[in-house]
Amino acid sequence: MTLAWRHLLRALYLETSTPGTPKTCPSPKGAFWTSVAKLGLHTKPSMPPCDFTPERYQSLAYDRVLEIHKQHLSPVLTAYFSEPLLLHQGHMEWLFDYEGNRYLDFFSGIVTVSVGHCHPKVNAVAQKQLGRLWHTSAVFFHPPIHEYAEKLSALLPEPLKVIFLLNSGSEANDLAMLMARAHSNNTDIISFRGAYHGCSPYTLGLTNVGFYKMELPSGMGCQSTMCPDVFRGPWGGSHCRDSPVQTIRKCSCASDCCQAKDQYIEQFKDTLSTSVAKSIAGFFAEPIQGVNGVVQYPKGFLKEAFELVRERGGVCIADEVQTGFGRLGSHFWGFQTHGVLPDIVTMAKGIGNGFPMAAVVTTPEIAKSLAKRLLHFNTFGGNPMACAIGSSVLEVIKEENLQENSQEVGTYMLLKFAKLRDEFEIVGDVRGKGLMIGIEMVKDKTSRQPLPREEVNQIHQDCKRMGLLIGRGGTFSQVTRRLAFTYHFRHSASHPRCASLNQKLILQWKYSVLP
Repeated sequence: MTLAWRHLLRALYLETSTPGTPKTCPSPKGAFWTSVAKLGLHTKPSMPPCDFTPERYQSLAYDRVLEIHKQHLSPVLTAYFSEPLLLHQGHMEWLFDYEGNRYLDFFSGIVTVSVGHCHPKVNAVAQKQLGRLWHTSAVFFHPPIHEYAEKLSALLPEPLKVIFLLNSGSEANDLAMLMARAHSNNTDIISFRGAYHGCSPYTLGLTNVGFYKMELPSGMGCQSTMCPDVFRGPWGGSHCRDSPVQTIRKCSCASDCCQAKDQYIEQFKDTLSTSVAKSIAGFFAEPIQGVNGVVQYPKGFLKEAFELVRERGGVCIADEVQTGFGRLGSHFWGFQTHGVLPDIVTMAKGIGNGFPMAAVVTTPEIAKSLAKRLLHFNTFGGNPMACAIGSSVLEVIKEENLQENSQEVGTYMLLKFAKLRDEFEIVGDVRGKGLMIGIEMVKDKTSRQPLPREEVNQIHQDCKRMGLLIGRGGTFSQVTRRLAFTYHFRHSASHPRCASLNQKLILQWKYSVLP
């Protein structure tokens, strides 16, 4: 049956079913589907309450926006939906479009808005600094940069105490690559397949996602290794992940022993033996892969991998661009959940709640190695505006107990989604930690083949229509990423209407993929 027919059939259910009149429809396989009406899908799900009223939109007409976008903006900036969403205003976990429609933001500006859209304290600090000093060269001192450096360094363990401030995650990983090579006097750097570490000419070598690759040389000296994905990879079981939810795959491992981890370590050793020089510069790893679909590694894997890298003279880099600042709940930094201490940590996105800001934190020894070889300078890195905003973000996270909130709300959501996974065949995996959650959509649980892209696209369209914005990820764009919906989502996540909304979304997905 074609996708169009599936949508037509689903539309007929939605239009003809009435409350209290359950209907069934035989599938080609002879199974009977409970009606949309019986499942409560005859009406649009109710949204959690919101006491904020957006301003009236008074800017460019929608059609004019589309014309300007087509004529003057990069063709790479493709719309996320078939009908592009024109956003006008944001308030905490909510976004509003030009027509005043309200959306619950489950993606937070691609994992960037860490304490809420236009948080009042962050806004006030930004406005105050805006009236005092916007920018001055880093060759001059100004209090915001020193205040921020002191606050950030206090959140990192020894000896990670030297901070380089920049403007984006790609810049941060660029600099980390340079540091690793300058300190080790080696060239080769390893990263996981499926990793995303940036899209600059340098970091494209670290990024191993097909549609970010091109036919021209980039990122010389970078090698990829197998991603230890315990759901989609060759090995995985029911005790592998540091998560409230494990995979549906079975294994005979004890809770403190993981055979999958041992198998993936052998693959990592094979990469070291065959694909790089005897001495290497370093190894990059996201504590949880973001763009690849919230992929978690077996417990203990990173610890052994770091030891192997250091035996080869390399340094270990934790890319905390998506996982840092308490998002995972149990710890402030993702690397802490693996029981490891990296030599370099990169961070961006949530560091400034949407304001362009990034940082690289390393040891005094590595910082000195770079200084001997390069007069590193960044015009906008560490500017007064960014540092003032960064300080206010750290204060909000602490004052409002947002790390604890990530743990509480994230665990609640993961366990709820796991129940839906057990009920519906197309929900193959639920994974994550804290407020970094991935739901992998599959054709069926036995084959674990990804749900076709056009059907995942329809899921996203349906979610938008019902007032929910979610992300996507994975090699085949088959994973819905509920990454870091703003920390203030605590006011909505436990609301009964929100639980109902999420359940109805899964049910909607079921009817989007009728056989």
